[in-house]
Amino acid sequence: MSHHLHWGIMGTGNIARQFADGLMGARRSVLAAVASRSQDSAINFATQRSIPNAHAGYAALLADRSVEAVYLALPNALHHEWTLKALKAGKHVLCEKPLANDAAQAQEMFTAARKAKLVLAEAFMYRSHPLTKAWLAALRGGAIGKVKFIRTNFTFYVSRTEGNIRFSTALAGGALMDVGCYCINLARLVAQAEPLSIQATAVKHSSGVDELTAATLTFPEGLVATFVCGMRAQADNTAMICGDQGYLLIPVPWKPPVQKAEFTLAHSTPPRMEAGAAKGPPPRHTFQVDAPLPLYALEADEFAATVLEGAAPAVRPEDSLGNMRTLDAIRSQIGLVFGLPTQDY
Repeated sequence: MSHHLHWGIMGTGNIARQFADGLMGARRSVLAAVASRSQDSAINFATQRSIPNAHAGYAALLADRSVEAVYLALPNALHHEWTLKALKAGKHVLCEKPLANDAAQAQEMFTAARKAKLVLAEAFMYRSHPLTKAWLAALRGGAIGKVKFIRTNFTFYVSRTEGNIRFSTALAGGALMDVGCYCINLARLVAQAEPLSIQATAVKHSSGVDELTAATLTFPEGLVATFVCGMRAQADNTAMICGDQGYLLIPVPWKPPVQKAEFTLAHSTPPRMEAGAAKGPPPRHTFQVDAPLPLYALEADEFAATVLEGAAPAVRPEDSLGNMRTLDAIRSQIGLVFGLPTQDY
């Protein structure tokens, strides 16, 4: 068996470009092909990155025998359809988050992958960075004691909403699906459980999608996670995990840099009425973590290890299904309903 996985990229948008550029630094992954709706954009994408094959239309990519695995970077509403088609064509699939429109679709996709004996995984790239593994190890090692609450945010500001796929209910857009899924994934990763109760509120955009969603997730053992996600607001996009013995600050949790990714372990001073309160300022220690490869190369190579050697995927099926179920529950609370994808996409 080859020691490299040969990738075909489906879609030529921003995330596809980032993945392809990162992949050039990979050790176990090579780019074999790219497909776009238009031949021109496929050729431009391929030429800039020396990708051997450029296809007009996604079906042509699936017919390309040089492609072993597909990186699916199409709008959310097309993930289900094209993942099933890719699996039917005998290709492994790394699908961009969120995996599908809802948990029922996701379940159908994993069932198809299992029957075809192919790997399907959701692309939460932050999970492949050594920074995530480092702060998680600190947490599991008891660095902050018992985890009590988690606070995250992931927002960005979009000025031009017209024609933007994230502002389309037909394409399963909105802040929750686009970036809220990260906040949910991190909370569930820390809790190692599914939420027992969920409370959510949203501000809708005129297009019908949520432009801002805030939610509180309550997990077993009294662990509470709050998050805000948005597409028309700016914030620091940090994560804070707080325990009874200290707290972790992760300044860039979602897309850590290759070099000098950081997290800080901190402790607050005890209340004044308690003995030992006068011991000086609270200790803070910042840890720096370097990644051996670009973020998307790490993600691609971890997927390659799953395909080539049967290594555990970075994001397991149960994890993706749990995430989708939480997304479903929040969408139901905020009344976010998706239409049918238009045929012209």
